[in-house]
Formats: sequence, C-alpha cells, structure tokens
Amino acid sequence: MKIVVIGKSGQLASELKKIVGDRAVFLGRNDIDISDRKQLETSLSEHAPDAVINSSAYTEVDKAEDEPAEAHRINALGVKNLADICSKDGYFLVHVSTDYVFDGMKGSPYQPDDTIDPQGEYGKSKAEGEKALLTALPNDSCLLRTAWVYSEFGNNFVKTMLRLMADKPELNVIDDQIGSPTWAKGLAEACLLAARKRIAGTYHWTDEGVASWYDFALAIQEVGISKGLLDRKIPVHPIPSSQYPTPAKRPHYSVLDKVSTRKAFADVGLQHWRKQLADMMSSFQSEKQ
Repeated sequence: MKIVVIGKSGQLASELKKIVGDRAVFLGRNDIDISDRKQLETSLSEHAPDAVINSSAYTEVDKAEDEPAEAHRINALGVKNLADICSKDGYFLVHVSTDYVFDGMKGSPYQPDDTIDPQGEYGKSKAEGEKALLTALPNDSCLLRTAWVYSEFGNNFVKTMLRLMADKPELNVIDDQIGSPTWAKGLAEACLLAARKRIAGTYHWTDEGVASWYDFALAIQEVGISKGLLDRKIPVHPIPSSQYPTPAKRPHYSVLDKVSTRKAFADVGLQHWRKQLADMMSSFQSEKQ
C-alpha cells in the first residue's frame, strides 16, 4: 500500500523512515505547509495514498505559551485540513496526539474516552486537533495519544540527560511528575500497523510501566554507563516541580491506559520502558561508533 508521512525530520518521522525507507513518501516542512489547505490537497492528490500518517506537530511546550497562534496553526488547523481532505478523498489518517490533552489530576491511568481538559496552550492546540479529526473523520482515522517520547534522533530527555551527566558534577531532576517513557520506534511501528490494517478509533501508545522523571534519569545513567555512553556516575537528586518552574504547566500524572491497545496492536506488542530504553541506547551507541 502507499503511505504518505507528513513530517520528515522529527523523532517519529525519523524512526518511520528508518523502518520503511523509500517505501513511503515523506513530506517535510520544506515540501508542504499543512496549514495551507489548497497546497496540502494538491500534494496529497498527486501521491494518491491509501493512508496518511501525520507525524508533524508543534511540540515546543513552553514556547507555545508565548505563541499560541503558531501552535494552533500546526496542531489544530493543520490537522483539520488533513482530516477534511482525507474524508473527501478516502484516505485513512493516523494522527498522533499527547498526554497534555489531560489535566493530570485524575490519579489513575487515563482511558481513551476520558474527558480531555488541557491546561496549557500546547495541550489546547493538540486537543483542538483531536476534535477536528474526530469530527471530520470518525470512522476512517486512528488517533494515537502518546507521552514522554524519545529516540536517537532530535532533542529529547534521554539525550539531554546523557549530555548533562557527562558535563555536570551532579543533577536535580523532578520526581513528582509521573508518566510512561516511550521509544519513538515502537510508536512508529504502531502508526504503520494502524495505517496498514486501518485500525480506527482512539488508542493510547506508550511503553509499559510507570516512572517519574527522576526514575527515568536514574535508569538513563545506569544504562548509559553499562553501554559505555557514560564513563562515570554522578549524584542525581530528586526535587519537586515547584523548584523547577516552567512557563507551561505539566501534568503531574499522565499515565495512559492501554488495555484496548494491547488487543488492537497485538501484532506490534508493547514492551516495558526499561527494555526499550536499553534497546534504544544500544542503537544509539552503534550509530555513534
């Protein structure tokens, strides 16, 4: 089947490209502007895909507080354009959203059908995109919410921790925000399965298990040392969010329930985040060598 991926250089797009190579068409920022309805429609018509995977997004969580219009342009208007065109022309659409559409106050894993209540501009823009998708294309789309995504590509928490642990004598890391780390490779495999099998509905995709950012950082250091990516151990101290204020409010608890995902995406299979972290860092080590 023919798949068009919206996005080319982000973490998810890079993992998709690593898996499928030239067997999919990748349209990056320099190729297309998804907020331009006419340009988007013309481009998709030229490629005539069976399915579209939208891996593009405005992901600058804090910056979105100062430029909400730009976040809305990509995360809401762009998704609406995609959904409307896919509905009109019969393309199946896989779209990736975020745990930031929830307020983080529930205290137990969020179900796919739980009420969304975003707290910041980034989350609000993603929530608007979700609503546009489900309004225009309720039966021919897959909405995948994810969280805490990292990979060997781009900027992310794992690579930041490795850099800081190599440079700093000690670190402070927040311990009162709880979620599930997610290797972008598994998310990419889920997107491809959804596109190929036309798995319609709203699902949650993160790696299995739960952690705080502090837990995650400790694991990164442990695996980094074992893989030879770090040559020393430094003290890592847990701190509350109040000691590290940010422009955008983060969800304190954003674990996503994956009961329906385990059944619908059994062909990919979910793995524990610690295993995924070790596998990603092995891949990262090989690439560096």
